[in-house]
Amino acid sequence: MTAAPRMSPADGHLIGRMPTVRGRLTADAPLAPVTWFRVGGPAEVMFRPADADDLAGFLAALPAEVPVTVIGVASNLLVRDGGVPGVTIRLGRGFTDILADGMTLTAGAAALDLNVAMVARDAGIEGLEFLSGIPGTIGGALRMNGGAYGRELADVLVSATAVARDGRRLEFSHAGMGFTYRHSAAPEDCIFTGAVLRGEPGNPLEIARRMAEISDKRADSQPVRSRTGGSTFKNPEGYKAWELIDKAGCRGLSIGDAQVSEKHCNFLINNGTATAAQLEALGDEVRRRVFETSGVTLEWEIKRIGIPADGGHA
Repeated sequence: MTAAPRMSPADGHLIGRMPTVRGRLTADAPLAPVTWFRVGGPAEVMFRPADADDLAGFLAALPAEVPVTVIGVASNLLVRDGGVPGVTIRLGRGFTDILADGMTLTAGAAALDLNVAMVARDAGIEGLEFLSGIPGTIGGALRMNGGAYGRELADVLVSATAVARDGRRLEFSHAGMGFTYRHSAAPEDCIFTGAVLRGEPGNPLEIARRMAEISDKRADSQPVRSRTGGSTFKNPEGYKAWELIDKAGCRGLSIGDAQVSEKHCNFLINNGTATAAQLEALGDEVRRRVFETSGVTLEWEIKRIGIPADGGHA
């Protein structure tokens, strides 16, 4: 099955059907430059809402049949070469505020995890240091119960706010998020707008020391200066994904310029001219070899969106 051909603005491009907004709407917006892999096709329409009210009004007025995709800083994302049909929403400046009050922090969904950890450090709030080791946003951490270095968002979340696909404003308690390993049970089509996090009283200097340790560990063990999408596969229960990949002989395996990192083999890297198709094919080959050697099926942790370059469906 093939996708419908793209239309120019003159003959009825999707952007002509968009509701009036205060934020920014862009047709055929390039996505590769904003992803950490630096690959993938364009968004048919990109929407950057001004704030949560703008987002809610847009979704309430958007025709129900138009698909909606949400991206953050795209640090753990693979955009396929054919691009993303419908509307891609990327939260920006109106969703980056971080406010400390006692031992709680209120953060917008587009706030970088590192920035949240730094505000917590400066306020003497202990327990959020692990966020400095996650290269993403609070919205992404909410969606996948982001974690690193022995902690995860479920350990510090009080509540979260979101907007439903039909524009309704939602609030989730900790229990309502239904957190499990690298997963939340919140509806797939809701868009997180913010979160309230809680830590414990701590010494800013000690918190800063632990954050520096996390930074050093990342630099020593991960290809942080490469074009990568972060941790590629979830750790299966009772196993470490990188060990299974290594034992399957996949360290350094490549397809074109797509390669399994020599430094940390649960990372895929783009050595220059890799396509999304090559990166995804490499990941699938890793999964095949790991299953063949261990009987364990690896699950993707990287989110893959969009359609292949041939217009087919993944």
